[in-house]
Amino acid sequence: MATFTCEKCGKVVDTRCKPKKCPECGETGCMGKQDSTSAPKKAK
Repeated sequence: MATFTCEKCGKVVDTRCKPKKCPECGETGCMGKQDSTSAPKKAK
C-alpha cells in the first residue's frame, strides 16, 4: 500500500495505485506520493 495526498485539498488516500483524480475535490493530476514512515525491516 502507498499513501497519496492531494496537493490541492490535502485529502489523504491509502491505495496500491496512484489515483487519477482526488476523490474529495475531483482535481486531476494532483495526487502526490508521500514518503513511507514505516519502521525499517529487521535484518535476518
